[in-house]
Amino acid sequence: MSAEAAADLVQDGQTLAVGGSGGGLLEPDALLAALGRRFRETGSPRGLHLVHTTGIGDRRGGGMDHLAQRGLVRSVVAGNWGMAPAMSAMAVAGEFEAYNFPQGVMSQLFREIAAGRPGVVTHVGLGTFCDPRVEAGRLNDVSPQTRVEVVELAGREWLFYPAFDLDVCFIRGTTADERGNLSFEQEGARLEMLAIAQATRNRGGLVIAQVKNVAKAGTLDPRLVAVPGICVDVVVHHPAQKQVVTHEYNPAFSGELRAAASTLPPFPLDARKVVARRALSEIEPGDVVNLGVGIADGIASVAAEEDRLDEFTTTIEQGAVGGIPARGVIFGVATNPEAILDQPAQFDFYDGGGLDIAFLGFAQVDAAGNVNVSKFGSRVVGTGGFVDISQNARTVVFCGTFTAGGLDVRVGGGELRVVTEGEHPKFVPAVTQVTFSARESVARGQRVRYVTERAVFDLTADGLRLLEVAPGVDVRRDVLDLIPFDVLVETVKTMEPEYFQ
Repeated sequence: MSAEAAADLVQDGQTLAVGGSGGGLLEPDALLAALGRRFRETGSPRGLHLVHTTGIGDRRGGGMDHLAQRGLVRSVVAGNWGMAPAMSAMAVAGEFEAYNFPQGVMSQLFREIAAGRPGVVTHVGLGTFCDPRVEAGRLNDVSPQTRVEVVELAGREWLFYPAFDLDVCFIRGTTADERGNLSFEQEGARLEMLAIAQATRNRGGLVIAQVKNVAKAGTLDPRLVAVPGICVDVVVHHPAQKQVVTHEYNPAFSGELRAAASTLPPFPLDARKVVARRALSEIEPGDVVNLGVGIADGIASVAAEEDRLDEFTTTIEQGAVGGIPARGVIFGVATNPEAILDQPAQFDFYDGGGLDIAFLGFAQVDAAGNVNVSKFGSRVVGTGGFVDISQNARTVVFCGTFTAGGLDVRVGGGELRVVTEGEHPKFVPAVTQVTFSARESVARGQRVRYVTERAVFDLTADGLRLLEVAPGVDVRRDVLDLIPFDVLVETVKTMEPEYFQ
């Protein structure tokens, strides 16, 4: 049926699960737009409970922002909010109940619901803002503390994220046959589409799938069918469906062909490239690596320039293994992936300690070494996969510029010079929100580094220790005097001049 007819099936007060990821990746965009139009025109449906695993949108009014309308939403549980700024602003203002839980937990939760289990029991989130002894994942005061609890099992402390009912879901694939089987041949990920469909179907809900193509029954290659027709009720044909917001279709994202590395745009020599180069030096041959969104996603580009990509294997939480992760709004796909896993399976691998090293961004670091990436003043971005990844990788390298907001540095000739300092300090006495708990990390014996364009630190039981400074930088004026807490200073080395060439 049409997207409009499918949107008409959603009723007041229902729980709607939405599949997809940022930048249009597997986003059921026609369905979200149709539901938003219906509410604007008719005032219905009202009071929906929305659930989605990660950020869905383009930061410009797409994705979940179609539903950012007063009265349409009663509650939202999401792994990330950054791709839908209008919905995020409503959450902060207390327009509805709003929660932010780790992306991996959210993806695994759909699988637990599908299997009829009570929810997810995990160590992920302990000591962070998701812990009910901290903020319980709540984004405002109108949200009850009922979505997560602390339990003891097998002599350990865990967090329990309870299951919930599902009435309807919006998912997406590339092609549906006449029996509702969905194949994903032009997609750069599978995410948790199967888990959402199974969970909704097994809870007696309605599964609505958006696709680009419709095929005759029995003509799809069964090896490409990721969601079987027994889990699909409605198919919406959307021929204009784009692979991601920046590409109609890039075959190097879906694995149809392997693109030459020379076709990728070069990474300009600036502060971000310095950070990426220094971070890259932390990788050992054979490492399994996660690259996070933001400044860390440039590490693969630098590795490609230096012909080092074959030394290690990249992964991203949306499911890609191998290749070069895309940067910016379409983070979630990779050029030349070796494999594309379901997102819950990727997080199983992460949670069990499969990552040798992870590179993640930071917005704030405090005296204890805690990191905030999820909330800045009145702006909520959310954790995404940050909590799952940072708690479980053997080594974590936090990557970012030393300050933000107008920072101007000159890089070249083997050194760095600060021309204009950023307006916003990133090293603060106490973070606004604990997305990474230094105390939990130290207790686990995790190795943690903080890499900026001018200085490198590591985490100790007593806080941060300064390891290196950039050539051309005055350690007192440009580093220590700008940090509002004491830093351990022992032997400080100079960063390699080649990072600044």
